[in-house]
Amino acid sequence: MKTLTTLTCIAVLASFTGAQTVAEDTALPAKMTAKDMSGAMFEREDTTRTERNGHTVLDVTSLLSSDGKFGSGLYRAGPSRFEISEPYGVDEFMYFLEGGVTLTSADGSVMEIEAGEAVTLPKEWTGVWETDGYTKIWVIYSEDGSGLE
Repeated sequence: MKTLTTLTCIAVLASFTGAQTVAEDTALPAKMTAKDMSGAMFEREDTTRTERNGHTVLDVTSLLSSDGKFGSGLYRAGPSRFEISEPYGVDEFMYFLEGGVTLTSADGSVMEIEAGEAVTLPKEWTGVWETDGYTKIWVIYSEDGSGLE
């Protein structure tokens, strides 16, 4: 029996709720290949490109559930620092493929997440987000669908 890597398990988990519909009754899994996760996925036409701090931020959704409350995708950003004083707003699981992030919670505790590691931010989280840049797989649950538009 083959052993699945953490990354493979995450990609499989993110794809199980069905991202594409071929016919009204057929939902298909949304696959992110190793090539996709190394950057090829950002070449898709539906990739969102925004400028932030002189860097291009790339975001592409691999799956959006039929009720609009669950999604997954790939995200790449350059150096940034954000003070998040209002609650984060969504429950988000992040697996870092490249780079990393330093999270300083409102109570002053510091957590560093590096490539090959994952973190889950609860929607109530507040604090400071600092990074030199990263690429991550994201999986978001949002009860009202916000953050998944």
